[in-house]
Amino acid sequence: QTLDKDDAALEKRQDEFRHPDHPLKLLLVTAKLLAGFDAPICQVMYLDKPLRDHTLLQGICRTNRTYPQKEHGLIVDYLGVFDNLARALDYDPQAIEGVVEDLKRYKAEFPQLLERALSHFSGVDRTDTSYEGLLAAQECLNSVEKRDAFAADFSVLSRVWESLYPDPDIRVYEKDYRWLARVYESVKPASGVGRLLWVDLGPKTIKLIHEQVQVETIREDLDELVLDADLVAKLDKTSRRRRGLRLQISIASRLRGHRADLRFIALGERLERLKEQYEMDAISSLEWLKALIELAREVVQTEQENGAEKKEDEAEALTRIFLECKVDKTPEVIGQIVHDIDAIVKATRFDNWQQTISGEREIQRVLRQALLKYRLHRDTDLFNKAYAYIREHY
Repeated sequence: QTLDKDDAALEKRQDEFRHPDHPLKLLLVTAKLLAGFDAPICQVMYLDKPLRDHTLLQGICRTNRTYPQKEHGLIVDYLGVFDNLARALDYDPQAIEGVVEDLKRYKAEFPQLLERALSHFSGVDRTDTSYEGLLAAQECLNSVEKRDAFAADFSVLSRVWESLYPDPDIRVYEKDYRWLARVYESVKPASGVGRLLWVDLGPKTIKLIHEQVQVETIREDLDELVLDADLVAKLDKTSRRRRGLRLQISIASRLRGHRADLRFIALGERLERLKEQYEMDAISSLEWLKALIELAREVVQTEQENGAEKKEDEAEALTRIFLECKVDKTPEVIGQIVHDIDAIVKATRFDNWQQTISGEREIQRVLRQALLKYRLHRDTDLFNKAYAYIREHY
């Protein structure tokens, strides 16, 4: 559809392009929208027109707005406009430094960045994907300084990976990168606690872990790991340490699923304090393990309380959403709709699905499927409110 002079139609198309659920994903432009068009969702620009100076700079800046799960903007240059950046952008070289980077440079640097991140784990068997292998990697990061150094190196590596993947030139490093991502996720402070250098993994990395890695080792049931506090004294020092490290990994993994809840944030802060106290020899291995067991019990108890609260509030909250949208249904039918949505979403969801594009699309798909059964799938306001609630609480 050509929208040269129809301003109303052009504005409508712009709004549709900005909406993440709308099927419109590509706009072909010649002169319009190169400047002043604010669409944070836009990540890729295909450049097949010779642009220069401020027109080029304004055009490529359409892709640099921040947006959830968006790490960077990407310019696909079909004409070689950027072969001579100084000529294409007639500005002071220092003023335009860092405006655009060639992906070839990142591909050339990736092997060195990978080796730097791997250097923290000298002698560790990266083919061992068991719990024991994960613990061996964590032994190399047995202080705050060592963990922070690894986090700094891996955060740079992960940003480059998110920019390049699935380029064939870096897919050959996928096995080592996946191993590092798994270690990073296991030692990352829980519930947002920690320094700014501990960033969330990008959507491509998360998808890689979910699809390729067996992560049962960091999803152990805490109830199976918790021993009677009176019996831990019978364990030798090595057994206490291994039991404690496993508990730390499992507790942190569970806490990351409750980042928005202040109760779990406080538990995460306690976990980090215990970790630092043990590493500094401020408490004995016996005191450390007992404290971890108590913390694990509180995490399980808080999850149970939280689950009960959600179960009580869930149906009421979704019912209110349907009533507020004034759907032409009786309250009895609304109750059935809510039940169907709850069942289909819970069967489809997985941990941290909100952090992956594929996860969000799948939950949106099953929500529409549930609404279609009652001919409510065309009610955009209803869909958006229901999805917003599901994204926050499921």
